Amino acid sequence: MPSYDDALALFHEWTASDSLRRHAYAVEAAMEHYAHAFGEDVELWRMTGLLHDMDYEKHPSPEEHPFVGVEVLRAAGYPEVMLEAILGHATYSGVPRTTTLAKTLFAVDELAGFITAVAYVRPTGLEGMTPKSVKKKLKDRAFAAAVSREDIRRGAEELGLDLDTHIANVITGMHARADRLGFGRS
Repeated sequence: MPSYDDALALFHEWTASDSLRRHAYAVEAAMEHYAHAFGEDVELWRMTGLLHDMDYEKHPSPEEHPFVGVEVLRAAGYPEVMLEAILGHATYSGVPRTTTLAKTLFAVDELAGFITAVAYVRPTGLEGMTPKSVKKKLKDRAFAAAVSREDIRRGAEELGLDLDTHIANVITGMHARADRLGFGRS
């Protein structure tokens, strides 16, 4: 299996925009937190989060994303469990989420993006963020309107967690990598 450094180089080759890079880093951070919590392979989970949208800039249509990226990853020798998780994060792919890795990637993807949006409008960023403050913003349909609230709810449900616990876990994971996400740490 390729190393994390290989994955990072491939990700940077395919992803130029700062916003998509920050999103992938946020998903990676949440995946790292859950890998530790579930006793899973941390490097595999980090790479899955990092690479899940690697083809999105060049191939954003549902006909191509994440299928193009998965073929590139398959040719590079990444494991099928990762590829299935990446396919499963796209609800339209038809690939069921049967592994904990796949369920977790789906569960953190939209939520990490939403938490990032919440952090941008808070003077303290991620610092001191609570599930309550995130849930308040979730109720505001105009805020980060493109984020699927249904996918966030369903993701927590698929992990068997209540929404508050899931939100707290993702905040914790992202906070641990706040510098990389552009939020600094106090």
